[in-house]
Amino acid sequence: MSPTDWFAPLLRPELAELTAYVPAPIPPGAIRLDANESPWALSAEARGSLAEALARVALHRYPDVRATALREAIAAGEGVHPDTLVLGCGSDEVIALVLNALSSPRAGAAHATVLFPTPTFVMYRHTALSLGMRPHGVPLDERFDLALDPLRAALRRHRPSVVFLASPNNPTGNLFSRDRLAAVLSDAPDTLVVLDEAYAAFSGERYGDLARAFPNAARLQTVSKVGLAALRVGWAILPPGVAAAFEKARQPYNLNALSQAAALHCLTALRPELDAAVQRIVAERARVDPLLRAIDGLDVHPTAANFWWIAVPDDAGRVSSAMRARGVVVRSFHAHGGALARRMRVTVGTPEENDAMLSALRASL
Repeated sequence: MSPTDWFAPLLRPELAELTAYVPAPIPPGAIRLDANESPWALSAEARGSLAEALARVALHRYPDVRATALREAIAAGEGVHPDTLVLGCGSDEVIALVLNALSSPRAGAAHATVLFPTPTFVMYRHTALSLGMRPHGVPLDERFDLALDPLRAALRRHRPSVVFLASPNNPTGNLFSRDRLAAVLSDAPDTLVVLDEAYAAFSGERYGDLARAFPNAARLQTVSKVGLAALRVGWAILPPGVAAAFEKARQPYNLNALSQAAALHCLTALRPELDAAVQRIVAERARVDPLLRAIDGLDVHPTAANFWWIAVPDDAGRVSSAMRARGVVVRSFHAHGGALARRMRVTVGTPEENDAMLSALRASL
């Protein structure tokens, strides 16, 4: 063993299954349609207003450990009690908080387990493995909806501590059937079922009614997709009592003062501008969707998110590389193999970006 490898025997063995997240370099001047960000920056007026709000932050003091003002604003908007919220550095940290708090194995089991459909957001699996939990994926059906019978079988077999259900789902873009979401909640009364609403702004579909109807339901939300990706602010809305327990696993001061102040200002004073940007994305999605469907050889899945899930005629890796060479970066899933080898995810951009994407895609097929 090398003198620098002393730590290797101490690492969780599950880390051997993971690779660090290292995005591919973006060519200078390229159009980025790979990360599901909003293409719309805040207006100059809004940036000025935000700068004034941030100038009032006391940088020499620790941030509010409870993010009280932001917590109350989110709770008011969602119609929930502030104490049902757990806030974090993006939804990624909140996922880690939820899993860390529920990482104790059930009686008779060697490891705690986590369940989710596949394909879906990669951080469910990644975070579970990093915490020593056992992730289990259940393939979606042929319409990329929840495959209820296999899910029920997996619930019985694995008895997960947590189930993650993102609707709209990333990367497929579609909403899951409400009756199937309700069925999972009903079939897993002693499991926390997290309804991930990261893309809900683009679908108009929220799950507050399911959270009120099922005491094991949680909701996961973020500002990242609506134009504030740089802030890294997310939160979970949890059943009464659960949030208090999870707060014990949260690091103090995990949400810095600048992000708290910026998110609060944007979700209150600048809310109309954020909502208008979302509607512009929805309008662009509607404009471009038939143009994509008119391209021979493409299979464009119905989307309720701010991206398209597209199957190309042959290899998505080849097509995405050709598009990158033409200055447009999209996300290819060819490395996953199988049914995903032909799939790409393309974020909705500005009208000019979308037109460039269509041209690059046509030329790359």
